[in-house]
Amino acid sequence: MEQLSKDKPALLIIDLVKDTFNPDHPLPITPFAAKIIPTINELCEMFRKHGWPVIFSTDAFQETDFIFKGRMKPHSLAGTPGAEIADGLDYRPEIDTWLPKPRFSAFFGTGLEKMLHEQGVTMCVVTGISTNFCVLTTAMDALCHDFKVVLLEDCTAAANENIHKSVLEIYRRNPLNPLFRVASSRDLKDLLQG
Repeated sequence: MEQLSKDKPALLIIDLVKDTFNPDHPLPITPFAAKIIPTINELCEMFRKHGWPVIFSTDAFQETDFIFKGRMKPHSLAGTPGAEIADGLDYRPEIDTWLPKPRFSAFFGTGLEKMLHEQGVTMCVVTGISTNFCVLTTAMDALCHDFKVVLLEDCTAAANENIHKSVLEIYRRNPLNPLFRVASSRDLKDLLQG
């Protein structure tokens, strides 16, 4: 794999919110989301040691939003505890950034592009949930804003393992490689330390 040691990465942690882990409303994705938290926390520590940005971007919807006019029920409503960063994540408000987002992508209506460019970031490492929605739209928007993207297979999750693996397989061999690649967190460490 091509080394990325000249790139300045940012770690994007997508939609790991308290609503996902609410025992009163269990979701199919919850056990898969819980499994990725320890590895994401390890990455947070590594990124902080290098002075690279750690950004938590979470859904912050309005109950009347257009996206709730289909089958999806209102969740992660702005200003509610359910839209806060999930317990168990190593979020440090004094050094990390928390960007609530009004739609699926971390780039939509958040100022993330400007913030990353101002910090000299050249690559987005995308983690969180769900692989086939908010993680993927964030990865695609990062590309559209001229950032390299690494989608971490062991730090992302979907509502079931088949969906997760299928999405990753679609993008594992794509014509944008090495600008957009699927990798493990171990591969990422090797790539960055080149």
